[in-house]
Amino acid sequence: MPPITITERPYFYPAVVLGVAFIIAALVAGLFLKNLRASGNMLTSTGSAKMHVMSDSVKFSGSVLRYGTQYELPSGYREIAADVEKVKTFLLAQGIAPEEFMITPVVLSEQYQYGEANIDQPKRYELRQTVTVNSKDIAKVTKLAEHVDELAYQGLLFQSFGVEYFYSGLAEARVALLGDALKDAKARVTEIAHAAGSRVGKLDSASSGVVQVVSQNSIDVADYGTYDTSTIEKDIMVTVRATFNIR
Repeated sequence: MPPITITERPYFYPAVVLGVAFIIAALVAGLFLKNLRASGNMLTSTGSAKMHVMSDSVKFSGSVLRYGTQYELPSGYREIAADVEKVKTFLLAQGIAPEEFMITPVVLSEQYQYGEANIDQPKRYELRQTVTVNSKDIAKVTKLAEHVDELAYQGLLFQSFGVEYFYSGLAEARVALLGDALKDAKARVTEIAHAAGSRVGKLDSASSGVVQVVSQNSIDVADYGTYDTSTIEKDIMVTVRATFNIR
């Protein structure tokens, strides 16, 4: 009988490749277990968890401004006082209750003028009085911010600082998310240990990362944590780094 050549065995090469792959996998698993035992039978993983929330409080702030020379300060104070009264009337008309807004005292700042042409000129000043609204009624304050341009029609120079949205249950949400993040970390360790023929034992240690509060579906996180106040809907994200015993 003539010898059988390799070409007469169509599955010869795939079988060889598969056999080599099994050998390599066994060697990798063996090295993993050897290193694992050498490191004290510990395995560390990072887990994460996320929660979608709606803001439950809102803040709006802005400043009334007046400018004048040192000789115009008396009239400037009178004018800014009249401007603030117009702002109060506007807020009340928008449904903002008196206890929901606060007005700070006037801040006086010198406007420095540089150049030789201004050496003999009178000093100029900025008068600023800030108004802050804090409320649980998000829709009402959002609408207020959208109509703040009406103050300009009354002759006021009003600088808006925009609307900020907050979630008051952040502390409680963080506690709930830590448990979910720890479960996620354990699930990852379990997959790795299972692939190496080991089992996950007790938790040895765990530490939580910073809390990230971002706009919905955003990935704009920071190493030191972040708190987005520009949107009503937010995602709270927490990470946990956990080390487990491996058997």
